Amino acid sequence: MTLYPKLIIDALATVTYAGTKKNLIESEMLVDTPSINGNKVKIVLLFPRETDPFLKSTVKAAEAAIHYHISPDVEVTIETEFKSKPRPEVGKLLPEVKNIIAVSSGKGGVGKSTVAANLAVSLARLGYKVGLLDTDIFGPSMPKMFDVEHERVYAVDIDGRQLIEPIEKYGVKMLSIGFFVNPDTATLWRGGMATSALKQLIADANWGALDYFILDTPPGTSDIHLTLLQTLAITGAIIVSTPQQVALADARKGIDMYRNEKVNVPILGLVENMAYFTPAELPNNKYYIFGKDGCKQLAEQMKLPLLAQIPLVASVCESGDQGKPISLDSNSVTGQSFLSLAQSVVTVVNRRNKNMAPTKIVGINQS
Repeated sequence: MTLYPKLIIDALATVTYAGTKKNLIESEMLVDTPSINGNKVKIVLLFPRETDPFLKSTVKAAEAAIHYHISPDVEVTIETEFKSKPRPEVGKLLPEVKNIIAVSSGKGGVGKSTVAANLAVSLARLGYKVGLLDTDIFGPSMPKMFDVEHERVYAVDIDGRQLIEPIEKYGVKMLSIGFFVNPDTATLWRGGMATSALKQLIADANWGALDYFILDTPPGTSDIHLTLLQTLAITGAIIVSTPQQVALADARKGIDMYRNEKVNVPILGLVENMAYFTPAELPNNKYYIFGKDGCKQLAEQMKLPLLAQIPLVASVCESGDQGKPISLDSNSVTGQSFLSLAQSVVTVVNRRNKNMAPTKIVGINQS
């Protein structure tokens, strides 16, 4: 006896799937052409979901139909696959997220990730539901800053979709590409791979209801920023800088990117990080190592709020390295500074939402 695909397909066409009351072929449940090797046949059937009540009976009926219509000697292997709900289209992502805040900097080394992490923790301590996405695909730092480097994420079934469950710590839901790559190996990805991974962390994760979704963006301007702007309607951006002129020049570029007429994302304000140095043994002394009030002056020039001036103290670095953000310590000067920053962000976001229309996603120009 010679087996060929049409024999198998004709046999499957005699089996009715109770979910549609049509046969397996009409229901488009056969995945690809049946695989035949001598008297061995392998077919793949597509079901709506793993919990389909008709799955087992349909598989048994398909196997019986092949034996009845062709030969009982045929060795039948039936594998199953399942439809997953399609990813929501751009513009309908994160429907339960109220505010999306991009924390940006024109250059690296100004403590942007430290500000993003501590802002997220401070907002959570104020009682808000907070998510934090580490969008720096090539240099993820959040897993270490939250002491969750060795955590492993998993998928959960939400309304028929397999979604990544964020890691939750200090009241903040957090995801980073750092959970999916070797922390000791450089991430050598082309731009398309990076942006695809980023979209998955946004669209295929179980973020749920959030008051604030903080995006820790890479320094500068890049494909990652464009992907975010084309994927999410960002409520507003916070620009982080240090006081020295070289950092302020790059901060201007970051402001210009968001203010570009094609982007048009409101700047919520500036954060001056490492504004001054205060030794632990001299808590009332301030030493302006990188210059004084540079970011404050830039904010005045650009007619933007200065949301906070964060002091430079050794405990900030130590806390980040230990995975315990300094904002957890309400008694420290820096912890109080970050709490004040969070309160300022709440104020400016509420004002922005009251006085301005929602941000529109940046369109993709194909020309």
